This record gives sequence, structure tokens and C-alpha cells, in this order.
Amino acid sequence: MKHVIKGLIVIGLLMQANLLLADIFRSQDTSGNVSFSDQPSENSTLVKPAVRAYRYKHHVARVYDGDTIVLKNGEHVRLLGINTPEIESRHREGAAGGQMAKKWLKDKLQQKSVFLEYDQQQHDKYDRLLAHLFLPSGEYLNAGLLTAGLAHLSVIPPNLRYLDELQKAENDAQQAGRGIWSMMEYQPQVVTTQTKEFKRSGWQRFVATPIQIKQGRKYVRLILTDKMDIRISKDNLTLFPDLKSYLGQSLEIRGWSSRNKDHYSILVRHPSAIIVH
Repeated sequence: MKHVIKGLIVIGLLMQANLLLADIFRSQDTSGNVSFSDQPSENSTLVKPAVRAYRYKHHVARVYDGDTIVLKNGEHVRLLGINTPEIESRHREGAAGGQMAKKWLKDKLQQKSVFLEYDQQQHDKYDRLLAHLFLPSGEYLNAGLLTAGLAHLSVIPPNLRYLDELQKAENDAQQAGRGIWSMMEYQPQVVTTQTKEFKRSGWQRFVATPIQIKQGRKYVRLILTDKMDIRISKDNLTLFPDLKSYLGQSLEIRGWSSRNKDHYSILVRHPSAIIVH
């Protein structure tokens, strides 16, 4: 027991010495003596301290849409890791399932209390807070929207906490055919060399087979046809498998396509948006 206590004290001292970002290694000699260090040694093992992220309690003023809320202090909070269909406004048309997602979130937030847990980035380019949203009961609302089939994954590095849980929630909803996964508007579109244009805007599912890789200054592109490609930022390439493994494979690509004259490009930030058939 004294070795365990001694080890915990050492870990605490290492953390207080601003070594939280360093790896901590545990070693035990033949006499059973345990020691800890930030330097690896023969037969040492890496210690992964269980550090729980802090959650901040807030009160909700209103639900803006299925993936955005407004706090009583006026700040907008965008739910991390997911995207729900758009709701109708003076700026855009509504999408199928948008009002359903908003109602689901409003029903969940009737008590008005909510806990925000931040990831690697606290704000987006619109100065909205980015957070994982929890009820006082501990229910994780980002995953709940996915489980109900009212949202789809939208993973933006480096905010990757709870990724496994979010992916499982989406897979469960898709396999069960819940929500958007049963709607005609969200069925995959097959991309071929004969494809002229895509009539729908917003988030879509495309099925295509990459035929070539092209390198650019900021992006690597998987060429689908002479009129369409997938672009991946070079900053995110380490998250992906070797892009050559996608060539010749039938892929489902999930995301938003942008158009430049008669050319379409789908920006993919994380490999969860590319499903190999």
C-alpha cells in the first residue's frame, strides 16, 4: 500500500511541476518497489491518468435550432461533433428533419439547466461556443440527437473527444433506419462521369470511386470525375489512412459540396466522412 501512496504522491508532484503534457512512466524493480518518471526506462509502462474534463453549468434562454442553443448570458453554443438539418429562416429554406431536431432538443431542455464541456477549441469562426452538452442527469445530448436519427456526424479536428461514442450512436440510428436515415432527401447520390449537376444543397451523401490523387498547395484531392473531387487539408492528413487505399474503392462520401462553375468539390475534414463499401 505504501508503494501505491508513494506513487500517487510522485504523480501529483509531476503534475504540479507542469508536466501534464509529458508522458508519465511507471517502473517496478525485482523487490516490488514502484517508481514514476517522465522518462521511459526498460520494462516501464505508460501511465494514463484518468482526468475528467470540467463541465460548466449554464441556463438556457432558447433553442436556436437542433444543434445550437442560446444561453441566458446571450452566448450561442454550437454542439460539437454533429450537424442537424437546417430550419427555415429568412436566409435559407428549411431541410427535412430540421424542425424535428429542434423540437427534440427543446423537449430535452425544458428544465433550462445544462452543462457545457469544452474540447480542444472553445470557439468557432463565428465566435460561438463549441461544446459537448449534458443534462444534470448526465445524459449526453450530442449523442442523443445522433441516436434518434435527427443529426449526422460532423467531426472537425482537433475536437475529437467522445468520437467513438458519437460514431456508435450514428451507426445505431442508420442501421435502425431512424430519422434522416429513412428520408428520401438523404439517400446517397451516385456520382458518375455522366453526372451533370446536383440539385440539392446542404449536407448530402455521395457514392463514387476515386480514380486519381492530385497534390495542391493546401489540399490533396481525390479525383472522382473530371467534374468532382474530394479535398482534404494537408493539416488533417495524419488522421487518414494512406489515400492510395481509397483508389478504385466504392466510397460513400458525406458532406457539403461547393461549386465553382461546373466543378464540384467536397471538403472532408475527418475519415469518418468516408465510408468504404
